[in-house]
Formats: sequence, C-alpha cells, structure tokens
Amino acid sequence: MPVLTDDVPGTQSSVPIEREELFPIREVSRLTGVNPVTLRAWERRYGLIQPMRTESGHRLYSIADIERIHSILAWLDRGVAVSKVGKILARTAPLQALSHLIPNELVQADYAQWQEQVKAAVSAFDEVQLEQVYGQIFSSYPLTVAFQDILIPLWQQLLQRHEGFGQTSEWLFLDGFLRSRVLQRLLLARVMQPRRVIVGALNDQCRELEVLLTALFLSSVDSAIQVLALGQPLDELTLVCERVKPKALVLVSNHAPAPELPRRLNRLAMSLDCQLMLAGDASDMAQDSLRGSSIGCLGNEGMVMRQRLKQFLAGNLDT
Repeated sequence: MPVLTDDVPGTQSSVPIEREELFPIREVSRLTGVNPVTLRAWERRYGLIQPMRTESGHRLYSIADIERIHSILAWLDRGVAVSKVGKILARTAPLQALSHLIPNELVQADYAQWQEQVKAAVSAFDEVQLEQVYGQIFSSYPLTVAFQDILIPLWQQLLQRHEGFGQTSEWLFLDGFLRSRVLQRLLLARVMQPRRVIVGALNDQCRELEVLLTALFLSSVDSAIQVLALGQPLDELTLVCERVKPKALVLVSNHAPAPELPRRLNRLAMSLDCQLMLAGDASDMAQDSLRGSSIGCLGNEGMVMRQRLKQFLAGNLDT
C-alpha cells in the first residue's frame, strides 16, 4: 500500500508541495520482485537507490525509485555486474532529465495510450489498423521517440511473453511489420555518397530489428548506410571493408561484453582502414575497457549515436 508524504510527518527529506506517493519496502518488493535484503544491499553497498526515511528509520520509496529499480533489473538481465550498473545509470541520467520539461506521468500516459492501440492491432493481426496507428504515432513524435519510447518497449514486452497461446505469433507479427517499415525508411533515407558506413551485428548479439534501427538512427549522417545480414562472421569483416571501403564500421551488441571483447575488437581495428565503432547496450558497458583504444563507443540512444558518429567522422571526438 502506498502512503502519502503529507501523512508521514517524520520523513527526513523535504517534500515538494504536490502530494507524492511513497511505498514501504515490502510493497516495493512485491511490485518489483526484488527481496528487501537485496534492496538494502543495493542502497548500502552500491548506492544505487536512496529511499527517504521516516523518523523511526523506515524506508519509503518513490515512483522514481521504483522505476530506477526496474532499470537496474534490466541491466542485470543483460548480464551487467551490479557493481557496474551505477556508472551506466549515471551516464544516462542527463538524457532522462530532459523528459522532465513535461511532467513525466503525462508523457508516459500518452506513450501507454499509443502502445494500447498498437497492442489492439497486433492482437487482431490487423496490418491495416497497425499501419494507421503507426502513421499517427509518427505524425505526433520524432523518429527516435516513436521507436525508443513507444514501439520498441512494446516489442520487447511481447518478446519476453511466451506463457500464453498466440503470444509468439503476436510478437512475430509486430517484429515483421516494424522490420519492413524500418527497411522502407532506410531506402528513403539512403544518400549515395562515396563515403559509406557499414552497420552489422556483433556475433549475432542482437536481433535484426535492432541492427536496422541503429542504421536508421545513423542514416541522417551524410553517408550511405549499408547493413550487413545477421550471421556475418567477425573474422571476415576485414574482407568486407577492403571491398566496400567504408568510412566507418559500426558493430551493434545488446549483450554484456565478454572479457575478451576489447582484445578482439582491438585486433579487428588494427586490420581495418576505417574507423571501428561499437553501438547498443554493450557500448555503454564496454566504454571503460575500451578507453584509450581507437574504438569509438556510440551509446544506445538514437540522437546520441548520430551525433557521436558525426563527430567521429569529422575527427572532432576522441575515442
């Protein structure tokens, strides 16, 4: 059960004028699936959460705290060590702060409304209806927001649901639809310049849609984007680059980087005549281990990836 801050006179931190719901640790444990012992460890040992306290010392968690716990769980599910999560969250905090120009609950409610419409079309396997909703979303939001905040979270949600009959078919329907629309946008955005950028998956550590989206986010750069098929052998990338002669090779991964990844990427970089870059969740996770190398880390957020690629190609950003 949530409690209201003006009903808890003994909280240590000052409370804004608006009434904010606060939750005791047992309720947070129920909502997130994280047991209280782990929540306390994340607070004391790693400083990942900073709940408020009553005068008697009981922890009270805000909605923002609960969202942060879900973010921590998402990184842990990707294989990131809990000791590394705080550093990753700190890097993404400036981007998240921009969303507070508009009250976050209003933004999220609008996203949820669009997601419900997409879900209804997917559940009915109605491509005409899905096309209509898709078009309406893009008439209301820029490309990065439409994909990163509305469509891809729903795509991931459906991907993780396998318990009910028909849910795999629903995900496949949405995945196929989105892949075809991203490919259409890539063809429209293609600028045939002699300077190219190649985008491919790192050892199949992401799905095709994620590779295509990375290419689409980067496609505003004044370069033709060429996408490699899934299954591209890492040891043949040198051959591909010799023949295509790109300005940059961008590898996409959403898995926790293996210990040997920096060594393998550095070896690949030495064999290339172009800039080697890493994008996706692995880019943030591997940033420290690649510091000082020639490999550029683009991150996993569309606008940031695009800007960093431009700066790398212009020689204005250190790796």
